[in-house]
Amino acid sequence: MLDARRLRILRELKIRGTLAEVASAMNFSPSSVSQQLALLEKETGVELLRKVGRRVQLTPQAEILVAQTAAMLEILESAEATLAASLTAVTGSVRVAVFQSAALALMPDALSLMRSRYPEVRVEMVQREPETALYETWARDFDMVVAEEYPAHAAPRHPELDKKWLTSDAVSLAVPPLARQIHGVESIEDAHDLPWVMEPAGAASRHWALQRCRIAGFEPDVRYETADLQAQIRLIESGNAVALMPELVWAGRETSCRLLALAGDARRSIFTSVRDSGAHHPATVAFREVLEEVAA
Repeated sequence: MLDARRLRILRELKIRGTLAEVASAMNFSPSSVSQQLALLEKETGVELLRKVGRRVQLTPQAEILVAQTAAMLEILESAEATLAASLTAVTGSVRVAVFQSAALALMPDALSLMRSRYPEVRVEMVQREPETALYETWARDFDMVVAEEYPAHAAPRHPELDKKWLTSDAVSLAVPPLARQIHGVESIEDAHDLPWVMEPAGAASRHWALQRCRIAGFEPDVRYETADLQAQIRLIESGNAVALMPELVWAGRETSCRLLALAGDARRSIFTSVRDSGAHHPATVAFREVLEEVAA
């Protein structure tokens, strides 16, 4: 019988790419990872890894084992969820990755409701950018992700992950308040020669914002970059920048900038994703329901 733990280490190597990354993800030392993979090779009687420069590459036989290990993990997760569903109390844990505006607007109330309704469920939250979080949820670092999707910019899709709509919000052009008003700005076209603040390159929101500016006929002067939307708001409030800002950032606080509507389809979709094999776990079901209630 093959050792299930060693099989999982092999799958982690496929996902992470290096022995060091596997060791970090599984709280092992790199030497322990190498030792366990060497033992797995002895168990199988076939070569599983080949040296390619400073890295290791999986053989075709190792790829077969990785595919079978993924199926095994799905079965085990489904069995765990089915067992939990047979109990009268909702118990367990949910580790969720959330992007910043959802963490600020949705999570405080959602966590309070979970604590009062399901005191035996432990919810852990980590802030992550959606593109990264979706991959990490597929890789089993998280049980659930709250992610976003901009018009005509579909979020990455991963096998085994479902997708359940949570809410949507309008995206507007945020300009300084009246006290610091930039004269003559009433539309995105009027902001063609102003300094902009955007998220770093690679973020879906950044790509979408650039496209909206280009559709409006100009290349924006992105003078400031930060993934922190609260920092973006401060730059706008102080009259130093303009930005495209989703409505959710104002939840629970006063709107401190002047918001100008964009033409056409300018709504961001927010959704949750979990692995299919664990979607029916009572703790996951309960947390999704609570998030939907808070979002509504």
